[in-house]
Amino acid sequence: MIMDDVSTTAETVPETAGPETTGNGIVSASAIPADELARLTDDIVSALKTVYDPEIPADIYELGLVYKIDIEDDRSVKIDMTLTAPGCPVAGEMPGWVENAVGAVEGVSGVEVSMVFDPPWTPDRMSEEAQVAVGWY
Repeated sequence: MIMDDVSTTAETVPETAGPETTGNGIVSASAIPADELARLTDDIVSALKTVYDPEIPADIYELGLVYKIDIEDDRSVKIDMTLTAPGCPVAGEMPGWVENAVGAVEGVSGVEVSMVFDPPWTPDRMSEEAQVAVGWY
């Protein structure tokens, strides 16, 4: 996966859930059962792949614009993402597109999208799929 960090938070850990390893190696426990957490994660990534940068023929996930996804115990989702450039013409609209896409995932209770510009996005964050789509591979 491209995400630098997918994590969950927990106050209590039921026996059905085990510790989750995030993309950066940090282990955090979740009150969400492991099978449901896996489904939520897959469905959230699928939803993110429906959001496209209108100037680039690739989705925001494969472009590497999504820096972090946190799935909280209450099934709310916090996403840190960026844009290809701070002056991107859809800067004001894209967070809403992401909130709508992820908010439609079954089981998600709410979505908070934060735009971050540190570290700045660079083309090396793109997956091979995105590189092929833009003709860079």
